[in-house]
Amino acid sequence: MNPGTSENQSIGRNFSVTAAVVIVCLIFAGLVWKMQQYTAPPPLSAVRAAERAKALADLRAEEAVALNNVGWVDQAKGVVRLPIADAVKLAEQQWQNPAKARADLIARVEKATALPPKAPEKPSQFE
Repeated sequence: MNPGTSENQSIGRNFSVTAAVVIVCLIFAGLVWKMQQYTAPPPLSAVRAAERAKALADLRAEEAVALNNVGWVDQAKGVVRLPIADAVKLAEQQWQNPAKARADLIARVEKATALPPKAPEKPSQFE
């Protein structure tokens, strides 16, 4: 074999591999660019911005009502929602006797988190 011929083949092979890698990278970059275009959210218009601002204002108004007014959380279990100031005063009064307050708190938690009774199982058709 002629040493010059194998060197030219080696250079040609290296060039082909390098060109293929560059082409694949360019194709991948093009696909990434296209996917970013397809998955980009639409721009936020003035109408959508106003809609979101109104939704946020409504949410904050509902939260303010919930924080500052008395209401039922679960009437069947006797769980009530109190304003923060009233809850602090009530806790201060109850925790004058820590042992009694702790026992009362544990009882209330157990009552509030009690699971409903298990539904009766369907009898088998063979019984």
